[in-house]
Amino acid sequence: MTIPNVVVTTQPDEYRRACQLLERFGTVEPTDFFNVLVLTVADIDQFIGDFCDRAADDPRLLQAVSRVMPLQSAFYYDGVEDFEEKARQSALTYADRLEGKAFHVRMHRRGLRHDLSSQSEEKTLDALLMAELERRGTPGRITFDDPDAILVVETVGTCAGISLWDRDDLQRLPFLKTD
Repeated sequence: MTIPNVVVTTQPDEYRRACQLLERFGTVEPTDFFNVLVLTVADIDQFIGDFCDRAADDPRLLQAVSRVMPLQSAFYYDGVEDFEEKARQSALTYADRLEGKAFHVRMHRRGLRHDLSSQSEEKTLDALLMAELERRGTPGRITFDDPDAILVVETVGTCAGISLWDRDDLQRLPFLKTD
């Protein structure tokens, strides 16, 4: 089963149009969450380039979506413990890109409403990454003011994913809306 690797939040009253406009990039699927779609694309980097090009040519695209989050790694999970284990493993794969950097983790959770705290999970992953960077001798620091990078964790039902965006990405790709 293919795991969706882009989470899209649509503008109010633009759900249908967003679905139609996004079909050109990959497989669009509805979710159980209001104004949230998932998209499965073959190549994340290609999708980002194509999306930017299309948005420049057709302003309706950015009018229909409020947020687009490509997931560099994605996984299904079965419950809180499974999610936490897979999120930790996935987050650690980004440690080399965070060496000596100022960063923070931001989680956007849809699902597990009563079982998982986004803020608690952000703090846990921040601490995990800080410990790993310290262990490597390349300490980082947590900051919310002009960070070098933001590690984004997304959940939609039983699907989750993680992406790391640096300062240049955040300026170049305003549709990410990480915070």
